[in-house]
Amino acid sequence: MTERIIIDTDPGIDDSMAILLALASPEVSLEGLTVVHGNCTAAQGTRNALAVLELAGAGNIPVAKGCDLPLVQPSLLAPETHGDTGLGYARLPEAAQPPLRQHAVDFLIERLLAEPGEYTLVAVGPLTNLAMAIRREPKIIPAIKRVISMGGAIRHQGNTTPLAEFNVYVDPHAAHIVYHSGVPFTLVPLDVTYHCILTRADVGRLLKVPSPVPRFVHDTTRFYMDFHDANQKIDGCVINDALALALVFAPQLCDFEEHYVDVDIQGGVSMGKTFADFYRMTGKPANMKVALGVRARDFLDLFVERIENLSRAVPG
Repeated sequence: MTERIIIDTDPGIDDSMAILLALASPEVSLEGLTVVHGNCTAAQGTRNALAVLELAGAGNIPVAKGCDLPLVQPSLLAPETHGDTGLGYARLPEAAQPPLRQHAVDFLIERLLAEPGEYTLVAVGPLTNLAMAIRREPKIIPAIKRVISMGGAIRHQGNTTPLAEFNVYVDPHAAHIVYHSGVPFTLVPLDVTYHCILTRADVGRLLKVPSPVPRFVHDTTRFYMDFHDANQKIDGCVINDALALALVFAPQLCDFEEHYVDVDIQGGVSMGKTFADFYRMTGKPANMKVALGVRARDFLDLFVERIENLSRAVPG
């Protein structure tokens, strides 16, 4: 059965890989993108989302621009990681299709209430849009089939502060709202995504297919690889968000545990740190599933194969 999904995203290099993987996967039906601030501004991310969809021949999928700022924290973008446009060295033409005039928060509320239990939300950016939707209309909570969210660092070091992962650190208050909302929630933290390193050899394999899709993957991930090499001594790049997308239809790629998870919003050095109550010290029930083990090469082989197939459908 096809899984109907909406991706909440801040595109973003690895976000773009998640969008392409969704389009390449027959198990899912991508029915909308909602854009949030994060890797770049919400306005730039909206342009990126539309352009990536058009590149892959999917310009009919609706895109809604969402929140420009975190709930409480000052804005934090990531040009050093994703480039000035959010897509590294890639340069895509402006898409012909405009975004929806409807705000992303309203789009989420409308879609979820119209068809309760139908949509899986794949959240691969800060959780501002979803937190705002929950606060605006709590009736969406039982209407959400599930949320799969890339974010957090449980036992892994942070990638934005020594303790905190980017998506959560950018808007920890939004993460706190969503984590404690009662929605069925799966967290895909750095603990698993940092094992999923796309290599130059993987991209070279894609480039054998004559299509604009592999050329885009090459140009955008090359910036990401340069960043990972210079700052984290990683040979390749971590495609965090694509793993979260893959878990919609291939949960066997990861090992999951159910835990009570929270995020520090008190400020100081641990601001935005996600932590799990492994020893049940709080006595609080589990509020999510957490991916803590991954078959990384299986995922990467799946990703490359799916993008090859998509590329053949989008000839040069």
